[in-house]
Amino acid sequence: MKLLRYGPLGGERTGVLAPDGTVRDISVHVPELAGPAVAKHRLKALASVDIDSLPAVASPGRIGACLAWVPNFHCVGLNYTKHAHETGMPIPEEPILFSKATSALAGPNDTVALPADAQKGDWEVELGVVIGAEAENVSEEVALDYVAGYCVINDLSERAYQMERGGQWIKGKSLPGFGPIGPWFVTADEVPDPQVLGLSLDLNGERVQDSDTSDMIFSVRHIISHMSRFMRLVPGDIIATGTPSGVGLGMSPQRFLRDGDVMSLRIDGLGEQRQEVVQG
Repeated sequence: MKLLRYGPLGGERTGVLAPDGTVRDISVHVPELAGPAVAKHRLKALASVDIDSLPAVASPGRIGACLAWVPNFHCVGLNYTKHAHETGMPIPEEPILFSKATSALAGPNDTVALPADAQKGDWEVELGVVIGAEAENVSEEVALDYVAGYCVINDLSERAYQMERGGQWIKGKSLPGFGPIGPWFVTADEVPDPQVLGLSLDLNGERVQDSDTSDMIFSVRHIISHMSRFMRLVPGDIIATGTPSGVGLGMSPQRFLRDGDVMSLRIDGLGEQRQEVVQG
């Protein structure tokens, strides 16, 4: 299934993408797409719903964040070989883990607002993994059994906040709107192998990121298993699994987001996002 949330900010309803491309309202079955609602047993029950019997949505309008909220917004840094090379940093020996504030969540096409003093806004197309069962000390062999589904994430960053202000990376990752997710939450049964997905990002119509998830240093299986040694992952948690090469930080000369820039990003089978940048 491809589940989504549509409607104005704060008034979103839950929808499902029907095989004919129309949006059907499934909110009677899933009033809030988040947390326990994306537990694997809940999704299994939802799969029995007759989509054709659901009311069609003539004009969905705005598409919201594909999850209403998340318990935790986990991230992995420097997880693509070529991206690590472009930043001049060594290949990590273990996954580099950090977080975004959950308040950074945004819709896939919402405007990205940069503060007036932001100097180094940057883009990062990433595969998002949504957890569907409590995971603690799980092995790599069974790690994908704990995945509810996948989505597109733009792990937006303000590099000056992130790297030049001391402290942890979370400061440069957590501005409001710096976590667009969606358009769809795609259930795991539609993504049999998360390591063969193409992903790309265009800036003002120019392709700047173009890769696939086979370039990951640490696979989705490895990331989940590794994280579960240090914390309990819970249904609805989201993990941004790292970005490929082509970010502004790695360009020569460096290129950062400016007022009026437009980002368009996509992952095979998971949909597309489009965001316009406004600064001031």
